[in-house]
Formats: sequence, structure tokens, C-alpha cells
Amino acid sequence: MDPQTIRFFYRGEVREVSGIAATRTVLQHLREDLHCTGTKEGCAEGDCGACTVVVGERDNAGHVALKAVNACIQFVPTLDGRALFTVEDVRRDDGTLHPVQQAMVDCHGSQCGFCTPGFVMSMWALYQNLDPAVGAPTRQEIDEALSGNLCRCTGYRPIIDATQAMVDYPASAGDRIDRAGLARQLAAIGRTGTLDYPYTDANGNTHHFHAPRTLEAFAELRAAHPDARVLAGSTDIGLWVTKQFRDLGDMLYIGNVAELREIDADGEALTIGAAATLQDAFAAIAADYPEIAEIWQRFASVPIRNAGTLGGNVANGSPIGDSMPALIALGAEVVLRNGAVQRTLPLDAFYLAYQKTALTPGEFVEAIRLPRPSQHLRFRTYKLSKRYDSDISAVCGAFAIQFKDGRIEQARLAYGGVAATPRRAVAAEAVLTGTEWSEATVRAAMDALSTDYAPLTDMRASDAYRAKTARNLLYRFWLETREEAPLDMTQVNVFATTAPLTSA
Repeated sequence: MDPQTIRFFYRGEVREVSGIAATRTVLQHLREDLHCTGTKEGCAEGDCGACTVVVGERDNAGHVALKAVNACIQFVPTLDGRALFTVEDVRRDDGTLHPVQQAMVDCHGSQCGFCTPGFVMSMWALYQNLDPAVGAPTRQEIDEALSGNLCRCTGYRPIIDATQAMVDYPASAGDRIDRAGLARQLAAIGRTGTLDYPYTDANGNTHHFHAPRTLEAFAELRAAHPDARVLAGSTDIGLWVTKQFRDLGDMLYIGNVAELREIDADGEALTIGAAATLQDAFAAIAADYPEIAEIWQRFASVPIRNAGTLGGNVANGSPIGDSMPALIALGAEVVLRNGAVQRTLPLDAFYLAYQKTALTPGEFVEAIRLPRPSQHLRFRTYKLSKRYDSDISAVCGAFAIQFKDGRIEQARLAYGGVAATPRRAVAAEAVLTGTEWSEATVRAAMDALSTDYAPLTDMRASDAYRAKTARNLLYRFWLETREEAPLDMTQVNVFATTAPLTSA
């Protein structure tokens, strides 16, 4: 198999690609090279969902997963060994409409139609992943599936109605993907060695897109090319191309390394490989810490979580990365590797300054390690943003307190969005440690937050808002976890009390 040719399954056959830039997006390839214009371009940054497609890939066990992703920020070489499905694939072979499409027609779910292909593909992905014996998806499943799709004219009620109704239509052969057959096709085109794809950038320089299959090969390439750009889910780096028009040079893709996609647990720790998707990583963390559900649900959207990785979010070092406050509060460690040498750092020691980490040349994030939960731990994490779904945090707070003999043995409080890095509130922690969990000590810790942080003002929030809400989130944590009359989620979260919309 040619190591310099991209191969993926598309429209019933294997497509081979060469001679295009490695930074050419899947959306550009579809619309400009293949002239398949059903997939639309809206924001070109993974926010609106007009470009939604579905990618099929084999997991480490050989099973096929079908995931909605944003074509506008995925680079074509990341399709190597995978299957691509677009809105052109949805219609039945006999020309009749798929149940997803027919439901949209019957429920009047399209008006201008620009966003419709993206909605259809998000719905189609949900349709493929539903158990037919269970019936219609729940409202929560629908909201999550559509969280990455923006409609400006039709309104969401008809689209939600269509998503609920799509399983009620008679299914024909081919409406659901034959996963066993697709697994065989992907196994046939999958490579065992490294994809070494050469390309020329806008300046005429030749670079390479390296996509190794093993951890050893990845480590060797990283050591040999310390200046290469490590690419994971492309949910951030993709914007460097579509919005900033940057040349990325040599790239080292982490998404094909089987060992780095693994998630393992033993009696002491949960270890999440750096290439595990955000969706899979949050699911594993939530099994131990169900309190992380709000951040999981509100972290960007399903297409972003299907592509982005927890390792990428951690390595990026953004001060507003939503995963880091929770991970820091829980005492996570980051496993780093350079060649054959491995070292481990507490995650709160990994961030040195604004988007500056402790990574050395040739080193990369191999995994994130979390301690297993203790029965005496109380934990919460909260996000404040202008929108509920798919928005950047103004403030993200995470709180974990460990009790012993009725007193706080250890307190770990971490915030994002209020400093140049995700950071612990060490002064507030000191106030709490060794004390009883009472309103008096909580209010003293709230006052100490002014020592820990000096928030800035930007387009997301003012410094005064951030300072006040950082205090209030800590108070909310106490209200939910105090010994006497702790408040239920429905008493502190307006979204938990909002009744689902139903059709008349």
C-alpha cells in the first residue's frame, strides 16, 4: 500500500487522494474537488453545523463507530483508513427518501434549507446509533445530537419533532449501515505502517503529514521531528488554517495510534490515552465521577467531542479549556513521553504561563491519569457562558473536598477563565483545609479568592462579573453538598427545572 496516498471509503468505493495540501479540509475536498455540494459551509470553525458529515472508523476492537463531525475543520489525510458519509449518501438507492429526510419534510423542518443537510447528517448519525428496539430517542438525546447545528429561520421545534418521528417510518434495507460489512471494507484498506503524505504549502515548501499506527513509531517520529505540529482532533488547529490562513509545516497525526486511543482502569487510576476522543473520555470519567455530566454535555457539541481529544485539550493549554479545572480539582496527572523516556507531572504543574506548558522539545502528552473516586469525596464542576450549548466559558469552576473524621482533610479548587492558565485557588484551599464544612468557612474561602485571582475583562465577561461569579460558584458548591438540607439540582440550576418543549 502506497504510504504517500490517502485512501478512504466514499460513495461505495475506495477513493485515493494525492497531490493536494494536507491542510485541505474535508469540506473543501467535497465541494471543490468532488463537486458534491450538498454539504454546506457556514462558519468554517465548527460552530454552525452546516458542514456536518459522518465518519466511520474501526475502534481498537475492530468494531465500527459512526460519528458526526465538522467537515470544515477536518483535514483530508485524517480520513485515511476511514469511511466518509455525506448527505448525498442518505437517500435510498431507489430514489425515495430515507426516514430522516421524510420526517424533515413531513414535520416542515426546513425553510431556507442552508442548514438542513447538517441537521440531516446529525439526525442520521443518531438514527444509526439508536437501538431499533428501544424506539424514539429521548429529548436529551435529541438535544445533544443537535447541539452543534444552528438554525436561523425554521426554529428548532419542527426539527426536534422530525428527530422524534424518524424512527416511526418503515425501514428498508440499507437505511441502517451494515457495520460488519463496513468493518471488512475498512480492514481491507487500513494500513499497518505509517502514512507519510508529502505536500507543498503556499510558500512552495515541501512538508509531510505523518500518521503512524503504533506508539513506538509515533515516539520515534516525534523525537526526530520536534518542531512538527502534533495534530489530534483538529478542533483548534483547524481554525488556524480556516481563520488565520497559517501554514502548519510538518504534521504528526496522533489519531491513528491504537495505544493512545485506549482507556484503562485499575484499582488506583483511570488512564485516558491522549488520542481518546472527548466523548469517550468524558464517558469514562463520568462512570467514576457522575458530577462531571454538566461539563460533558456542555463541552462544545457532539461533532466537536467526537473529533477532539482530551489529550489535545490538555496539551493546548488554553486558559478556557473546560476539562482542565475538573481534572485539576480531581488531582489528575499528565503522562509525558520523549522517545522511550516517560515522566509524570501533576496537571496543575503542567501549565507555566499563557499557552505555555512544561513540554520539552520532542516530548508529547501520552495520557491523562485520574485517581479512582473516594467515598469521602465531594465534587462538582460548573460552567458559565452566554449560551448553554457550544460556547466558550466565561468562568469554569471545579471543586473537590476530601473529608476525614468530619473535617476537610484536603480541598482542591480550580478555575478556568479567570487567569492566564487553568489554576488552583491555593489561598481559598488553605482557608478550608482542616475546618468543618460550614457556611462561615465557605464565605471566608470566597473572600480569599480575591487573593488567588485578578480576572480580566474581555468580550465574554467583565472582571467584576468573573470575580463575583467565581465566589458564587463556590457558594453553590456548598449549598449542594452541605450536611443539612443540601439543595437538589433543580433548586440551583434553571435548566434542570425547564420542562421539555412538546408539540401541540
